[in-house]
Amino acid sequence: MELSDIRRDYTKGGLRRHDLPAQPEILFDQWLKQAIEAQLTDPTAMTVATVDADGQPFQRIVLLKHFDEKGFVFYTNLGSRKAMQLADNAKISLHFPWHPLERQVHITGTAQKLSARDVLTYFSSRPKESQLAAWASRQSSRLSARQALESKFMELKQKYAKGEVPVPTFWGGYRVTVSSMEFWQGGAHRLHDRFLFTRQADTPSTWDIERLAP
Repeated sequence: MELSDIRRDYTKGGLRRHDLPAQPEILFDQWLKQAIEAQLTDPTAMTVATVDADGQPFQRIVLLKHFDEKGFVFYTNLGSRKAMQLADNAKISLHFPWHPLERQVHITGTAQKLSARDVLTYFSSRPKESQLAAWASRQSSRLSARQALESKFMELKQKYAKGEVPVPTFWGGYRVTVSSMEFWQGGAHRLHDRFLFTRQADTPSTWDIERLAP
């Protein structure tokens, strides 16, 4: 089969202007809840795109851990490639691919580091194995073999067998302040519905809404 022959029609319904709330996070909340109710695999998974000093884009999958009108939150190793790139260029793009629902959400914005208090609160809520993994992995650094990673994990597991795991100094999180949010709903005959919310610079609580051609 040729790749160019792989296609399907989109039939789950459209998105109309009268369906849109004034604030995009309200619609995002509705769509995320529906993705969870539909039991999609990893409904909070999002592609995070950053750019290095040479302008080369990079993407990876990260889990959304919180969102509200202030922004979208995720956590990571502060020595990772994404964190190093955000230190030079805080502009960021997020993408949620809810294909079974024939929906996508694309977000642009600026990433800011979370406070130490926020990081501690979330890190303390993680399973102990996840806490240990944060210590064991120097994210994005080169490994000689997987055994080195597993050995470090087991060493830490024994070290903190009877005590609490402290927050690594190299671990933290980001809040993405949204500049724009686009909602994509698949439509029949490739006549998809796309609406772009753009935050007004002079009144940040107000959004311009435009329909985009598919």
